[in-house]
Amino acid sequence: MLECFYPDEEADSAYTIDYEALYGQGYRGVIFDIDNTLVPHGAPATEQAIALFARLRAIGFHTLLLSNNKEPRVKSFADQVGSDYIYKGGKPGQRGYARAMVRMGTHRGNTLLVGDQLFTDVWGAKNIGIRTILTKPIHPKEEIQIVLKRYLERIVLYYYHKGGSHADN
Repeated sequence: MLECFYPDEEADSAYTIDYEALYGQGYRGVIFDIDNTLVPHGAPATEQAIALFARLRAIGFHTLLLSNNKEPRVKSFADQVGSDYIYKGGKPGQRGYARAMVRMGTHRGNTLLVGDQLFTDVWGAKNIGIRTILTKPIHPKEEIQIVLKRYLERIVLYYYHKGGSHADN
């Protein structure tokens, strides 16, 4: 029942993922959440984020920032890291993910989602058939509606980890 929320894998951070290995496996597009996945909520791009996107371009990846936030926030960050973007993305709905793949020229089989929330990022990507990588939130300070979702996420992740097959991810 909860499996629809389970990520395909977990990472401590978007910055610790082996993107070179993923490219070697045939992945060509990465959809990223911004807030608490790449930087703390509302923060500008860091040197680390800018370097990550430069690295991804050098590898050969297409990237797209998919956010439920408004355009000024998303465009500013996208301009800083040099990525395409979709604001007011409607996550967890499938439309934003589908538009992202069209823009990147990718498809379900060669696209990844990297995000920090189960009920928006992971669930939405899984619903459309995209491989998901759940990261730990960068910063504990979050808006109240996200704090409430985190309690529910802990329950889902408890059962995910209890299954044992994901303990090493």
